[in-house]
Order: sequence, then C-alpha cells, then structure tokens
Amino acid sequence: MHLVIIGGTAAGMSCAARARRLDEKASITVLESTRHVSSASCGLPYYVSGTIPHREALEVETPETLLASLNIDVRLGSTVTGLNPAERAVQVSTADGERDVPYDALVIATGTRAALPPVPGLDSPRVHTLRTIGDAVALREVLTHHSGPAPLRALVIGAGFIGLEAAENLADAGAVVTIVDGGPHPLSPLDADIATYAIQALAALGVSSHMSTTVVSLSDEGGSAVAMLSDGTRVEADAVVVATGVRPNSEPFVSAGVKADHGWIDMDAHGRTSLPSVWAVGDVTLRTDAVTGARHPLALAGPSNRDGRLVADAILSPDSARPLPSVVGTAIVRIGRTVIGMTGASGEALDRASIPFHTLHLQPSQHAGYYPGAQDVDLRVHVGADGRLLGAQAAGGDGVDKRIDVLATAIRAGMRAEDLIDLDLAYAPPFGSAKDPVNFVGYMADDLSTGMLRQTEPEQLPAAIGGMMILDVRTPAEFDRWHLPGAINIPHTRMRERLDEVRANAAGRRVLVVCASGKRAYLAHRVLESAGIDSTVLAGGMNTLERYL
Repeated sequence: MHLVIIGGTAAGMSCAARARRLDEKASITVLESTRHVSSASCGLPYYVSGTIPHREALEVETPETLLASLNIDVRLGSTVTGLNPAERAVQVSTADGERDVPYDALVIATGTRAALPPVPGLDSPRVHTLRTIGDAVALREVLTHHSGPAPLRALVIGAGFIGLEAAENLADAGAVVTIVDGGPHPLSPLDADIATYAIQALAALGVSSHMSTTVVSLSDEGGSAVAMLSDGTRVEADAVVVATGVRPNSEPFVSAGVKADHGWIDMDAHGRTSLPSVWAVGDVTLRTDAVTGARHPLALAGPSNRDGRLVADAILSPDSARPLPSVVGTAIVRIGRTVIGMTGASGEALDRASIPFHTLHLQPSQHAGYYPGAQDVDLRVHVGADGRLLGAQAAGGDGVDKRIDVLATAIRAGMRAEDLIDLDLAYAPPFGSAKDPVNFVGYMADDLSTGMLRQTEPEQLPAAIGGMMILDVRTPAEFDRWHLPGAINIPHTRMRERLDEVRANAAGRRVLVVCASGKRAYLAHRVLESAGIDSTVLAGGMNTLERYL
C-alpha cells in the first residue's frame, strides 16, 4: 500500500500518523507545499505579538522527526498541480522540477488559503495575510523593525476569528489598530447581541471598529498605506492584515473530476470522493451540521484532526471504520479580557433552516458569588420545540470555556435542556457554584416547559409593549439610571404589599415584568401569577435589551 497524503497540517498529519499505527508496512508519503509540516497555525497571532516568543514553538514536527518516529516520508516544497485518476498519480512541482508521484490511495488534505477581496491596491508590500508561519514571521518583523516616535499603525480587514486575534495581538504589541468588516458585527456566526461584547472588548484595547464597512481602495502615499473606507473614513497604516475569509485549495482535483460545491470537496460518510481511491478530509471539504443538517465548510482544527484519523481507518481498516461525525462547530476567542464562545447553531442559522426554537437568557456568576473575583457569564441557549439543545453562546471572562464545552457535549449527546438539571458538575467556590450556570439553563427550560415562567423576547417588545403594563422591579436607583417609557417601578421585595396597585395599573392588561437580568423579574412574576395577575418576564432583562438595542 502506497498512501499519498496532500497537505501536512492538522487533517493530513493526523491521517498519516494514524495510518502508520494501523499498518507498519505501508509506504506513506506526505506532500506539503510550504516549508513547514505540522505547524501550529492557531498560534500564529500570538507569535506576532511575542506572546509566543520563539518561532520554533510553532513547528510541532519536522520531516526528520516524523521519519524517525513514524517512518513517514514528508516532502516539503511539493505543490500538487494535477491529478490523473486513471493512472493513479499526482503531478508535483518542486524546486527541482516536475514529477509524477503514484499512489494506491490518495488523501486530499490541502486546507484553505486566504480569500482576498477585490480591492485595488492589495498587491502592496505592506499587505499581509496570516495563514502560515512565513506570514507570521513577516508581520512580526514589521513590528520589530518599526521605528519613530509614533507607534505602528495597523489596519485589519475582516472581523472573523483570525481578524480579531490579529487585532488583539497587534494592540498587545503596541500598535494602533483599526478593524473593518462588511458585516453588521464581528464574528458572523454569533447572534448580534452577544457580538456586542466583541465590539466593547476591541474598544477596551484601543481598537477602532468599523462594521458594515468595506475597504474601497488601498494606495501607497508618503510611505504609508492609505485605505479609503465605504463610510468615508480615511485610514493610514504601516501594515495591513487581510483576514476576509478563506478559499479551498482544490483546483487541481476539481479539474480532475472530484465532485465539489464552489470548490469545497464533497465526500461520503467515510471521506471518499467521487473518484476511486481518492479521499478528502479537513478544511477543504464540506461537513454536515449536527443541528441543521446543512452541508457547509468549517475551518476548525479539532474536527480536522479527528476526521483525519477516521479517514485513515476508512482506508486501512474499512470493516471497523466509524463514519465521520457531523460537526457542532464549537469555537472560542479571547479579545483582551473578554472571552466569547459558541457551539451548535445560532439563531440566524436556525431561522435559515426553518427550525422553530426559543432562547434562554441567563447571566449567572462563573463561580460562587461570595468568593473573590466573581464575574457574570452571559449565556444564550437556543432550545427546540421538542426541548432539544440546538445551540449556545456565552461571553464573559473565566468560566466561559467550561460552560461552552459542557453544552457542546450535551448537544452532541442529543440532550434536552431539562436534562441539564441532573448534571453533576465540579464545584468548589473558586471554580463554580452548587447550582452551576449549566444547571440553571435546565431549571429555566423546565420552568418554561411547565408554564412556571413565561417570557417575552427583546425583539418582540416593539409589537407587544403597547398592550402591556410595564412593571420594573429593580431598585429605584437602577430605575432612575434608565427604564422603559411608561414603566412603573415597584421593587420585587415590595411586590406582595403592592399587588392592588399593580392590579389597578394593569387594568386587565398583561404585565411585562422587567429587572436587570431576569432573576428578580421571575420572582415577581411568580408572585403576580399566584395572585391571578397575568404576567410575562422580559427575557434576559434590561441587560439583554440594551445589547439587543
């Protein structure tokens, strides 16, 4: 068996390593177009800032170590330019010329490259991408060699994960950063209200954000790159980082007949493509969404590593090979002191898939409130009509990763929201609470399903507010800072003694109960319901409403 793998990063090297463990006698060749193999691409922004001080830390393996430990023949600087499925060979371009490499089984794990927008001037030497170690080295050299009294000025085009990490690390390195994105908010997979945390975190770092804005042109003037933005802003920069998405590296294979959708390679449940003896894996492929069932690309290292192993199983141990699982899409990013995580489907994705759902809004502390350093975790959890968990997003600081990971596991397991009540999660005051935020998701879901809680979403407010009495149960000081027009303020601790006042003001209308996060409103809601007063709670309270607005 001669196994040829095209691409020496996450999916490709995971496949190669697993193949060797399955078959000691197989001949395994990895063709990698760059000068690095098994590089830690996710660490590139942190090398730019110097958080990761040495480039060698990003070079997880070398051809020499892989040959010694796994007997894998890694050929760097080898670009595949063509595929001949009839001859079972690929055409390879190297510094020494062209040659054919035959195969018995071929795995395409070529990943993606930066997608450059059609903007005049992007061929400037001041323009950088951040996809390879070479890209990171070049950008760090710009920072290191910048001289003069003023800090380096950087323009980041694109506010996805790479763009935000680039902006954070450039700011950490002392640069004055501007970030531009054509979407309405950073991190397009996020729901809009959670995305406001990213805007605020960027501002805290001194980063100027321009959303719903594009770069119209880029020119060199007086030793600087000058960008004209669609909102009329002129931005001068010493360095420009383009992070506007990715394109699949699939052209030679699509030309040879591999089935693809807009360049993203399609394959079956075990990674087989439409050509015999040819498999595909990783970021260059389409994946199946575990929640919506949609087929779409997903550039995440975790699924790529996992799927590379499974494709090796499909090739060398087909009778026992598990199919490639669908993807939940769990991701996380840090921007300064703010952490934002997501898993499963967003509200927008569920709407596109016509999947009915409702949203739970919670803002519990990440650990016991009496222990120093307690911070709120803002949780959004989407729940299907059958109670099944469909997606979750969270923003805050410490503890966001833990809750997103638990919820990702629950989504993968097909759990219903109420099932979260019964999870036994680690508790000690520095780490959590006896009732963890994840448990609270279950409690709220159960209250909604049993009718103990009724809620009104912020987006429902404009249509509903005219027919309801608004009852604000926060303290008078909170009420005075800002409140909904026409609201009556009765603190929740005085609700029982002022029920007649509520009943008179309601005059038969439903009462919309409002507090900061929804907790006090829920307590007041139960008092009102017990007294026969029809009421509903503003989901997530004024905190969520403020982010929605």
